[in-house]
Amino acid sequence: MRLVRLAVVTALIGVGGGVSGMVVSLGLHAVEHLAYGYSAGTFLSGVVGSAPWRRVLALAIAGVVGALGWWALRRWAKPVVSVQDSVQGARMPWLATVANAALQVVVVGLGASIGREVAPRELGALFAGWLSEKVGLTAVERRTLVACGAGAGLAAVYDVPVSGALFTLEVLLAQVTFATAVPALATAAIATLVARLALPAGPLYTLPQVEVTPSLVAWAVVAGPLLGLAGHGFVVLAQLAARHRPRGSAILLVMPAVFLVVGLLAVPFPFLLGNGRALGEVAFAATTSVGLLAALAVLKTAATTATIGAGAAGGTLTPSLAIGAALGGAFGGLWVLVWPGTPVAAFAFVAAGAFLATSMRAPFTALLLVVEFTDRGPALLLPAMIAIAGSVAVSQLMSRRWLTGVA
Repeated sequence: MRLVRLAVVTALIGVGGGVSGMVVSLGLHAVEHLAYGYSAGTFLSGVVGSAPWRRVLALAIAGVVGALGWWALRRWAKPVVSVQDSVQGARMPWLATVANAALQVVVVGLGASIGREVAPRELGALFAGWLSEKVGLTAVERRTLVACGAGAGLAAVYDVPVSGALFTLEVLLAQVTFATAVPALATAAIATLVARLALPAGPLYTLPQVEVTPSLVAWAVVAGPLLGLAGHGFVVLAQLAARHRPRGSAILLVMPAVFLVVGLLAVPFPFLLGNGRALGEVAFAATTSVGLLAALAVLKTAATTATIGAGAAGGTLTPSLAIGAALGGAFGGLWVLVWPGTPVAAFAFVAAGAFLATSMRAPFTALLLVVEFTDRGPALLLPAMIAIAGSVAVSQLMSRRWLTGVA
């Protein structure tokens, strides 16, 4: 009887994760279309086709809304509990968690440079924790299912069921057993199916058909460690920004100012707007100059860390992937001048996986995310694995030196 109850709860958590991802995506799309005045097409086409003043105004509004919302939330509501803390047993307050997720949806939809994936993870974990306690599950069962709820939210919002399950196992639980793998797979699959009732299925990015070449493999060997250095630098910057974010009423001045600067940068560079999908599309399309891609990678890094430092809540998954893809397109574009024959999009794919693996500290999840995001996995797995290995190895070495102060 207990197994039946556990199975029912697992299925319901999968449904809850799917609804969380669906609500976040639909809300985000509604804000995007309203803010940038387009009714069809991608966010990239919407922001590129919008008037420059509209980009500045959208970010200015995002800065004011975000500043007022997070100031009020942090002053009067219960403290927001992270997914990681909830997995360890802490209870997530309903009002604060829902409000925090709603603010993320609004500011990202308006163009803030931060990821949207934290909101569905928080909502999925919130529902999973509540339901687990209602039915009287054990602490171990609750821990597993809260992690599954968060992974299900990720799977639903991006249509990445395998990555959602692997995120649960590799990042949140850090263990793979029968007792964790079964609910992780089930909840991610159910959540993705539920979200597909209202959201289109299919890859997030479009890549041309590519094949592995000796040039790409050699580039992966060389570029992996360099991407590890870059990814480690991004992590350090994001951590420093989070530690120095404004406290109290200072956010009312800092966030609007930072968002306004990002909006002004978006006048010549509209690809900087949003959670990173726009820049990722540009990088994978490989239709932009090497110099512009390199500049966009630097600017996206600055915009994202500044957004975190301004006090915004959110993730770095899609910004990291976009930065990595832009760096891969830039350096790959130079590489083919010396060793031609490989499409630049292949370099962007490999670099996106390596940079994301470092920023997430989750190599397997990062690899599967890039595969599911692009639907271009098998042909590029080998060079991507080589680059990820080099990137993560260097990142780990740098992390130890940074934490211990060893020169």
